[in-house]
Amino acid sequence: MKTLSLKILVEPFYWSFKSDGPELKMLGAMQNRVCLFLISMVFITMSVPAMSYEEPKYKIITKTDIYEVRRYEQRTVAQAKYDKADSGFRILFDYISGENESATDVAMTIPVAQSTEINMTAPVTQTNTRGKMVMQFFLPKKYTKETAPRPKDGRIDIIDLPTTYYAVISYSGFASEKNFQTHHRKLKNALDESRITVSGPPIRATYNSPFTLPFFRRNEAMYRLNWD
Repeated sequence: MKTLSLKILVEPFYWSFKSDGPELKMLGAMQNRVCLFLISMVFITMSVPAMSYEEPKYKIITKTDIYEVRRYEQRTVAQAKYDKADSGFRILFDYISGENESATDVAMTIPVAQSTEINMTAPVTQTNTRGKMVMQFFLPKKYTKETAPRPKDGRIDIIDLPTTYYAVISYSGFASEKNFQTHHRKLKNALDESRITVSGPPIRATYNSPFTLPFFRRNEAMYRLNWD
C-alpha cells in the first residue's frame, strides 16, 4: 500500500518534464512543489514512530470478509452527553487534562467512541435520543468507576461498561460523517444477511489524530450485538 501511495505521488513529476512552453513549465513547477510536500509528509508519517495509546482488549469471536465480531471485557469510560451546540471531545479532553476534582491528568487512550444516546443501565435497549449525542473516552485499565478522577463537569459520567459483543467494520480515510454512514450501512446489511441482531445505534470509533494522513488512518463502525 505504501509503495502504491508513493507511486501515485511521484507520477506527476513526469508530466512537468514533458511540458512545453513557459505556462506549462510554470504549472509543472507548481506541481513539483506540491508533490515534494506530499512525499515529505508520507516519509515523515512512515518514519516517525506512532504514539502508543492504550486500547481496550478484545477477542475476535468470528470474522468475515466484511466484519468481525469482538468480545470486549469490562472496562471503564468517561462519557459525555451533548448536543450540536457543544463539543463532546472538548468536554472529555478537558476532563483528562486535569479539569477534575483531583486535578489529575489521565492518559489518552483509543478509540474515541461516538453514538446517539444509549440507556447504559440496560445495554440491550435504546432510549429516545432527544437530539443528544454520546461520546466516550476509554480510561486506562488501572481505573474503575470508583477510582477514576471525579469530574467537575456535570455532563460527564464515569461508567463501567459490562462485557459486550460488537460487530466491527474497519476502514481508512477521513473520519467524516459520509464515510461513517457508508460503512455502518454496509456493516448493517452484512449483519442482516447473517441474521445477526444488533441492540443499539451505530457507533463511530476513531483512532488517529487529525494530522494523520487519510490512507494511514484507522476508523471503525460498530454495532452492539445480542450474542449468546
